[in-house]
Amino acid sequence: MRAFISLDLEGLPYIVSREHLFVKGALYGEARKIATEVVKTAAEALHEKGFDEVIVADSHGPMVNILPEAMPEYVELVRGFPRPTSMVAFARGSDAALFLGYHAKAGTNRATFDHTYSGASIDRLEINGVEVSEFLLNAYLLGSWGIPVILVGGDRRLIETDVREFTPWAVGVPFKESPSRYAAKSPAMTKIKSMIREGVSRAVGRLEGGEARPLTAEEPVRVKVRFLRSDMADAAELLPFINRIDGKTVEFEAKTVEEAYRVFELLTLAAAGVSAVVTR
Repeated sequence: MRAFISLDLEGLPYIVSREHLFVKGALYGEARKIATEVVKTAAEALHEKGFDEVIVADSHGPMVNILPEAMPEYVELVRGFPRPTSMVAFARGSDAALFLGYHAKAGTNRATFDHTYSGASIDRLEINGVEVSEFLLNAYLLGSWGIPVILVGGDRRLIETDVREFTPWAVGVPFKESPSRYAAKSPAMTKIKSMIREGVSRAVGRLEGGEARPLTAEEPVRVKVRFLRSDMADAAELLPFINRIDGKTVEFEAKTVEEAYRVFELLTLAAAGVSAVVTR
């Protein structure tokens, strides 16, 4: 069997400073070690439960956060950015998926680093009228490929909201409890590892028992994107199938979830390009 892991940073234990999140950040080395320990623990637990192959998509920032030398031989590591289907690249064909280090969507109260996909450009993302987090966006795409999300480890607020509402079969492992955007309380790493192993055991049990199922969105897909600035919507509107709603909001329709995902990824890259131009 094959398991897929998507790894983000903001929802990991102890990650509370912007210095944790960037390659040149003073605390980035610490963040890499935390990410590596969490992923390795989950991969080992999956292997013990019968998964002979584990695909890990390193999915934060430049997507080179995990220390590759620490990965077991049955792990294949996906690295680098940009890449098609971004945070879930190479997931197709997997039997189950786990999301680790995931955070709440933009605007969530008492959640560390709340944002949606790109904190530098996206204020709100809707799929078929539902405001989505990165968790929900990625779960929809995996669901379109027939892959259920069976475990989510991250910020407690995400687990108590989107995970509980949309994928109640998924085991939630709270890595942190956040009183504000830049502060959190987390258990000791030994406890975190124990929680991951126990969570994987329960999640695989639910998968084998038929409780876990792919989360699907109705197709064709209606997508609405609200940017942080109007110049980003100006750039998005250059695409002929994009409809401008107001100064910062655009919408479009896609035939499939994957098509919607790819267009949204392009829009965020275009928004980053606009920012690069205007800040020179």
